[in-house]
Amino acid sequence: MAIIRWDPFREMTQVQSQFNRLEDQVWGGRQESWMPAVDVFDTKDAVVLKAELAGMDPDDIEIEVEDNVLTITGERKFEERVDDARYYRVERRFGSFQRSLALPQGVKPEEIQAAYEDGILTVSVPKVEEEKPKRIEIKAKKTVEAKKAEP
Repeated sequence: MAIIRWDPFREMTQVQSQFNRLEDQVWGGRQESWMPAVDVFDTKDAVVLKAELAGMDPDDIEIEVEDNVLTITGERKFEERVDDARYYRVERRFGSFQRSLALPQGVKPEEIQAAYEDGILTVSVPKVEEEKPKRIEIKAKKTVEAKKAEP
């Protein structure tokens, strides 16, 4: 007889798996959330964010800035347009999403620009122009030496 060490996490995982199977049987599957892929990069003039939102209508996307945090929210709707056929597999994700990005210091959130083309949302956050160091001229006072009076 083999001795097996008790692992409480294994039992919790088994309970979760059983619950997921039950949920699939009763409700026909879980509604999984999705997150669009996002690239963020820094240019000389701006911080740029590109989000992959293929198949979405730009009217279903919102961009907000609050407390120096940029938030993109939206919803991709499932459109069933298959006539006299049935799906064998659905891998694209649908439903609502939210992505937030803390903006770095030195940007102008009031001047954000956004464009949507070919399923890619591009958000550009302009940077504040860096102040160039100023050279400060030092003005020296001329000192006059007093001559000693001779006796």
